[in-house]
Amino acid sequence: MNPYEESDAERSFDRRRRRAGPAPVKDVTAATFMAEVVDGSFEAPVIVDFWAPWCGPCKQLGPILEKTVRATGGAVRMVKVNIDENPQIAQQMRIQSIPAVYAFKDGRPVDGFVGALPESQVKQFVQRLGGGKGGPSPVEEAMAMAKEALQSGDHKTAGALYAQVLQRDPANLEAVAGNLRAMIARGDLAKARAALDRVPKESAAHAEISAARSALELAEQGQKAMAGASKLRARLAKDPDDHEARFELATALFGSGNREAAIDELLSLFKRDREWNEQAARKQLVKFFEAMGPTDPLTLSGRRRLSAQMFS
Repeated sequence: MNPYEESDAERSFDRRRRRAGPAPVKDVTAATFMAEVVDGSFEAPVIVDFWAPWCGPCKQLGPILEKTVRATGGAVRMVKVNIDENPQIAQQMRIQSIPAVYAFKDGRPVDGFVGALPESQVKQFVQRLGGGKGGPSPVEEAMAMAKEALQSGDHKTAGALYAQVLQRDPANLEAVAGNLRAMIARGDLAKARAALDRVPKESAAHAEISAARSALELAEQGQKAMAGASKLRARLAKDPDDHEARFELATALFGSGNREAAIDELLSLFKRDREWNEQAARKQLVKFFEAMGPTDPLTLSGRRRLSAQMFS
């Protein structure tokens, strides 16, 4: 794919986004519950999230529900009910514990669950409610195209598509992480660092964000080390047991995109002296694997080779 200002994929996503219109997530009260939920469910299924500010699991479930509902492009709607402020609704719906989720369709509750579910089950719940209408949502299509562009090396198009998703759903952490990876791949490390610093603290531990952070740190380290790569090679030619030089060379290689050679250098270092610098070679390999992702072929082969050395 050639980089250009706006790809066909971007234009297609933008058209579908405009057609779909907003997929609102609203706060409702006793005064608006009938109109937004009961009457509104005749137009589209409505998910009701019963929550409270003191409820920890509610804070985990709420963002997942919102992201999944927004991804339907309006096929499913969502409202939130704070039970502390609206106890009469909770009493009428016989809410005994939270988070509690009810789905309304054609004016009556048709499905629901209690407790925080994993994202995969939330997605199944929402898709079941929507009846699978319209196939993949515009956001899902854009995410798939962005991942494909990133994997094929078209980092400009990938970044543009991730940016489109984030305009619609700023809390989509997979899109945030993908956008970070696109910046890193283009060499926009300062821009990627600034974007990473804007990620909310409560989202910092998300697996995709953590992997992008590792990739950025390695790219930053590699950028500094690449300037002296020739000197590092000369040091190793003179002394193959110069562990510091081999470690820095591996970091430089990884940061420049030569991932396989970087892994080879660290495995060689681990084989020569696994305890050097508090097992620095093993720890850096683990960081490489995190940055590449658990399903990357180099991660899988690298882990096998490291395990073979560790237990030999």
